[in-house]
Amino acid sequence: MTVAILNTMIRKIFSMIKSEPMSASSNVPPSAPQKPHEITIHGQTRVDDYAWLKDENWQQVMHDPSVLDADIRAYLEAENSYTLDWMSDTHDLQRALYNEMRGRIKEDDSTVPDPDGPYAYYVRYVDGGQHPKYCRCGYKIDAPEMILLDGDIEAEGSDYYKIGAFAHSPDHMVGAFAEDRNGSEIFRIKFRRLGDGTDLDDVIENSSADFEWAEDGKTLFYTVLDESHRPSKVMRHIVGTPTEDDILVFEEPDPGFFVGLSKTESRSFILIDSHDHETSEVHMIQAEAPDLDPVIIAEREPGTEYSVSEHQGRLIILTNENGAEDFKMVTAPVETPGREHWEELVPHRPGTLIVGHEVFQDYLVRVERINALPNIIVHHWQSGDEYIVNMDEEAYSLGLEGGYEFDTKLLRYGYSSPTTPRQIYDFDMDTRQSVLLKQDEIPSGHNPSDYVTRRIQAVAHDGEQIPVTLLYRADTPLDGTAPVLLYGYGSYGMSMPAYFSIPRLSLVDRGFVYAVAHIRGGMEKGYRWYADGKREKKRNTFDDFISAAEGLIADGMATAGNIAIHGGSAGGMLMGACTNMRPDLWRAVVADVPFVDVLNTMCDTSLPLTPIEWPEWGNPIEDETAFDYMASYSPYENVSAKDYPAILATAGLTDPRVTYWEPAKWVAKLRATKTDDNALLLKTNMSAGHAGAAGRFDRIEETAFNYAFVLKVFGVKK
Repeated sequence: MTVAILNTMIRKIFSMIKSEPMSASSNVPPSAPQKPHEITIHGQTRVDDYAWLKDENWQQVMHDPSVLDADIRAYLEAENSYTLDWMSDTHDLQRALYNEMRGRIKEDDSTVPDPDGPYAYYVRYVDGGQHPKYCRCGYKIDAPEMILLDGDIEAEGSDYYKIGAFAHSPDHMVGAFAEDRNGSEIFRIKFRRLGDGTDLDDVIENSSADFEWAEDGKTLFYTVLDESHRPSKVMRHIVGTPTEDDILVFEEPDPGFFVGLSKTESRSFILIDSHDHETSEVHMIQAEAPDLDPVIIAEREPGTEYSVSEHQGRLIILTNENGAEDFKMVTAPVETPGREHWEELVPHRPGTLIVGHEVFQDYLVRVERINALPNIIVHHWQSGDEYIVNMDEEAYSLGLEGGYEFDTKLLRYGYSSPTTPRQIYDFDMDTRQSVLLKQDEIPSGHNPSDYVTRRIQAVAHDGEQIPVTLLYRADTPLDGTAPVLLYGYGSYGMSMPAYFSIPRLSLVDRGFVYAVAHIRGGMEKGYRWYADGKREKKRNTFDDFISAAEGLIADGMATAGNIAIHGGSAGGMLMGACTNMRPDLWRAVVADVPFVDVLNTMCDTSLPLTPIEWPEWGNPIEDETAFDYMASYSPYENVSAKDYPAILATAGLTDPRVTYWEPAKWVAKLRATKTDDNALLLKTNMSAGHAGAAGRFDRIEETAFNYAFVLKVFGVKK
């Protein structure tokens, strides 16, 4: 028996016999008591020593954090105290990072006004303001600016405040907005007269901040959360009437499907989208006849997804039907929308992923992604001609901005790269000319030529090419002496765009190479890239991330043990898995709200996301093979007695997506098991949820804290 393992056993015994459940001393690591809890499934019995950290009344905690079990609260607060003490010598560094990041933000900023009839709508911030102000001004009429909703005023008196959505009625008379006051994503919808700013008596509780106006200006469709925090119903509300009189429009019976709302660009239809991660079903309601029942477009078929727009009596449908892995576009008459009437518009082309589309009166615009880079394609309805809107840089981020107007020649899009701050353009689809409307200002100064963006390819264990985007200062040595921070996600088909990020510059300016690994599980290289990183192929995600690091090492740009890694949510699961698999590669790990208790969560049907997540990870309750595979990589299950790098995990007490007890259990088990003395920190935001703080400057403070942890571990003090 090695000394390291013996020491681990002694620590375990000591933690079990301690009279106090955990240490309240800030300079001694807390020790969570072990309370063995047996779980048997598929004839296999596991013992979870830290299951007690899940509050039995967690649903009530989401509504009211003050009801959290006292022992659990004491443990979380002890961890917070220890974390703050360990980080106490970084206060000056945190403040320097914060000032740098804030100094790069134009505080009195606004979005580009978006025309809608007589007005143009926009969002702006003021100096020192944490929250957005929703505004409008005259567009076709002479009207001064009017602040419709002031987030800073609404947030007064709340530790947490977030506006989840704001939308004006089509007649511009009433605004609806959804607010969350504790981070649990349980929203309250309120209504305000836009003429005089007075609030109406209508208040809708327990919503998911998803709503759409009908064209009559008085009917609002909205979604309702069930007791498990799942959006499962669509209701219809008439402004000025009691909410208890609201009409049920649609109810999803399958707990594995969530319900969402949208509206076609033509404003002709309200769309009810019922979906999981790989199957969808859409119903439509005439926006000018909101009392009519919804009409189904095509019944759900497992593995088939589709989304809908409308153009002059035709539905424009993006779908992967009949093996169109990277999606195709079809049309169908509004009167007969079923699959038997679908006609091909844009054929499927393997390797060219159609990411999304936008419909205009005279044009169809789609965004396609090839080998991790997006393109905009403009198609003229009448002539059938189409062309690409060209971009110049080696790696960049590109996205359609949407808008209120349907009959317009102007396409608005956003562009940025790791070296280029975000730009907003209006592109004239007739003349093919772009006009720069806005470029994000960096008040403290930014010279793109001081930085380099590169795209390299790492080789995976099976020969696949993994794109890796790099950002570094032009004077940074690439001989392996510079520290590297490698970021990754790799789940749900979400791609990591190569965009401009203000916080990253603070690491890069201190000599770091910032790298983003575009690993399987995302859709950077098409739907196949996603399918090869989910369910029974999930390990490809972790192997790809490790291969990205090994590729940087092989190219001489990094050295093993001199790499920091960062990921959040499902990317936090990536951090946990890769830390278990190759702890020798990493020097520091930042896991934000990490999904690390995968097996237990996917076996708990009471949790909000579990049934809808089974298509992504597999169903370990019904499928023993899925259970065994998940158990083989779940970070919490695979903690073992060995040396780990320095780790910072964060959590949100009211997080409904990755519940607070996942990182808490993971840290508790790591502390009782690992054989090193490297830092292990848990920082729980006791008044926020999955996204952390809501205020823009509060979020900067959180980022500065995380970066200060990395810099301290690497010995950087300024």
